[in-house]
Parts: sequence; structure tokens; C-alpha cells
Amino acid sequence: MTDPLQDPQFFKDPYATFARLRSAAPVHKVPTGSKGRYSYVVTGYAEAREAFADPRLSKDTARFFTGQPSRRNLHPAVSQTMLATDPPRHTRLRAAAGPAFTPGAVARMRPYITEVVGALLDVWAPGEQVDLVAGLAVPLPVTVICQLLGVPGDDRTMVARWSNGLFAAGESDRIDAASHALAGYMADLVEAKRREMDDSLLSHLLVRSAAGELTGDEVVSLAVLLLVAGHETTTNFIGNAVLALVQHPDSLARLRDDPGLIPTVLDELLRFDSPVGVATFRYSTEALVIGGTEIPADVPVLIAPGAANRDPAQFPVPDQLDLTRNAKSQLAFGHGIHRCLGAPLARAEGEIVLTGLLTRFPEIELAVPSENLRWRQTRLMRGLDSLPVLL
Repeated sequence: MTDPLQDPQFFKDPYATFARLRSAAPVHKVPTGSKGRYSYVVTGYAEAREAFADPRLSKDTARFFTGQPSRRNLHPAVSQTMLATDPPRHTRLRAAAGPAFTPGAVARMRPYITEVVGALLDVWAPGEQVDLVAGLAVPLPVTVICQLLGVPGDDRTMVARWSNGLFAAGESDRIDAASHALAGYMADLVEAKRREMDDSLLSHLLVRSAAGELTGDEVVSLAVLLLVAGHETTTNFIGNAVLALVQHPDSLARLRDDPGLIPTVLDELLRFDSPVGVATFRYSTEALVIGGTEIPADVPVLIAPGAANRDPAQFPVPDQLDLTRNAKSQLAFGHGIHRCLGAPLARAEGEIVLTGLLTRFPEIELAVPSENLRWRQTRLMRGLDSLPVLL
């Protein structure tokens, strides 16, 4: 058996694969790579929620791979981020960055987000064909997170290119090079902020560093993580949400006629086509049982929000987009102590984008057949390379 999560068809439509695995068992053993290695994939909703909160599933990637030969050359600021740590270090790092992403902090950013969305939409005209990913879904979250961190405007396109390179599935050299370029840039920017402090998140992290709460390397690593995680997921969320709506004209018409509903349907849009297909690396620190499946110690466990959000046991008729559904329990942002720190910001950006887009371009529709759409070739992110639409 080959790895079902690396099949080219999986990237086009992961939900058929997820459903097949889930129908056999909510936790499924699958081959990973070569040399007889394997992982356990969690596809059931209840099992995913349980796994997200289980402290026996560690995210300490460095510990797992210690002593294992590797030809990879990822920069430590990328390979050893907050996402790859456990408490108490994870708790300390999250506490340092958390205040920038509270609902109150995000509320204060909404005028700026609205301004950026307006500027991006200003260059489009009704009846025009545009790539919604390149023209809106990519530049908006990049601009917002760079503004928050204090990345100069002239550097943002370059930084986004490096960030995108980190997800170049199957291109190890490109990923490694991007990691060093991005980490090197952030280290230089951190030093620049140290010499001339401002009101950016980087400067606030440096204040915590001066107080002994963070090391200099941790400031750089947090900056890299927040930059990458702060826009990659949101880019996919925006693209997937717009695609879902243009493929469901009745739902699109409902929001077009009543944009005030948009905040209430974000959870269903996140559930229907989750921007993260398979969550970042975890492994079992001891033998355990999830969903009736015995998982031995020291093996990777892959939790799949994309699968869990289509589990019919939690969401009846899961392959149907239903804007009346109560989908608040969706797991697109994860669950437990590692739940996405930037979820409030992503939701605000998604809401403001959809409101502006449907208000200005109420006749928006897909410009190509659905089967011609190109999806990113990575199991981690579920997102489009491009989304051609007619305005």
C-alpha cells in the first residue's frame, strides 16, 4: 500500500480519501515514505478532538528526530518554532505572542484591514476576469501580518515569496533555502528593531526578551512562525471560501442579499473546505488508544481537520454546504493548547474580504470549469494555486 495522502488525486479532492479511511476506522495506519515507516491518521471528529488535547501526543519535533540521519538543512528558526514545542516552553512562547491576537487587539486592526481590502478591490472592475488568489487572498494577509510585525513595505513581496517556498512539497532544497533566507531576514530585522524600537509586534517581543522572558533566538523564531502561519492559512481560507460560494449560487445569493449574515457563516465555510488539511507533526510519547486503535510509542500521529470536519457523525450531510448549519465546533483552527493563535485575525480578514467582495461584485462567478482548478501539492495546506473569477 502506498501513502494515500501523497496520491496526486488526494490533492485535488482529499475528502474522498478521508471518507474511505474513516469508513474503515477513525484512526488508520498508513505507510509514510520509504523503509517501512508508517504513521497513524486521525480522520474521525471525536477522535481528532481527543487527539488534539492529548498530552501524550508531543509536538517536540527535535526530540523525535534526534539521532536520525537527515539530508535536510532547515534553519532552526523554522524547524524549532513554537509549533514544534511542548509545555512549559510552548506555554511561555504563546503567552509572549498572544496579546497581539486577542479579540480586542484584532478589533483595533479592523479599520486597517478594511482599508487594505478596499485598496485591493479598487483595481478591479465589474466584468473583468481576475485571479482572486494572486490579487486578493495572497496580498491581504501578507500585508496585514507584515504590518503587525513591522516588516517594511518594500520587503513584503520578497518575504511572501520565501514563505511560500516553505510549502514547496517535494522540493527539499528549495524549502531549506527559503528557511535560511527568511530566518536570516528576520534576524536582521529584529536587530534593526532592537536599535530603533517602535510599536510593532517585533518590538513588543524584544521588550519581553529584555525582561528575560524570551531569548534572542526565540524572538526570531516567533517572528518567522507568526509571519508564515499568519498568512498562509488565511490565504487558503479566503480562496476556499470564495470557491465554495461561487460553486453554490444559492448560498452566494443569500449572502449577497444579506451581507450581515457573513460573520455567522464563517464556521461553516471553514468546516466545508478547511484551510489546513492535515495538522502539523505530532508523535506518541507512549502507547495509547484512540478511537479503538492501538497506537504504539514513538510513531507520528497525523490529525486531519479536513477529515474531521466532514465526519457525518458530527456534521450530518457533511459534503453539503449549509449556511444554516451550526458549525461552531469545527476544527479548522485545531483544538486545545495548540489551537491557532491567529484564529481571531483570520476570521476578521475573511469576514471583511467577503463583505467587500460581495458588495462590490455581486455577480462574481467562476471563470473556468472546476476540474481545471489547480490545488497546492501539499497535504498540510488545502488551498488553490489560483482562482480565476469573473467579476
